[in-house]
Amino acid sequence: MQKSDLPEPWLRGTLAEVPAVQRAVLHALELAREDLERWCDGLSDAELHARPGGIAPVAFHLRHIARSIDRLLSYAEGKLLSAEQISALKAEMDPGGSRNELMAELVVAIAKSGKRIRAFSEEQLQENCYVGKKQLPTSVGGLLVHVADHTQRHTGQAITTAKILVAQR
Repeated sequence: MQKSDLPEPWLRGTLAEVPAVQRAVLHALELAREDLERWCDGLSDAELHARPGGIAPVAFHLRHIARSIDRLLSYAEGKLLSAEQISALKAEMDPGGSRNELMAELVVAIAKSGKRIRAFSEEQLQENCYVGKKQLPTSVGGLLVHVADHTQRHTGQAITTAKILVAQR
């Protein structure tokens, strides 16, 4: 059975050993990875960096997804952003990077996030944590759900841009 023939990750009965909130986040990340691999597969490097109608390029969304997952999980872990994370944030819109490089960064980021997401206990989901320079309050659980939500939002934008690019060929 091919990936495209499979139901979405949350319907495959996988990760049953993982608590529900973390499982949902992991399934959302897995779906994002699969969707992005599918829709970006045929795009050239030039297309990945194209800005049809002035919208953000697919390359930005790929970088942003990978790097924002890392940043958001740092906040969930009670950490401030490192200088390296801040530098990476500032470079997300920079041109460059091949499809293979961009997809590799995404795949590695999602894979690494799995271990971090699984490390939270169900009790920790209720704990307070803080986001950004302003240290805006949220909960660990809320932040984990936002990882899934934010990833899916940018995945949709990347796929829409990819479809526009394919239609313009």
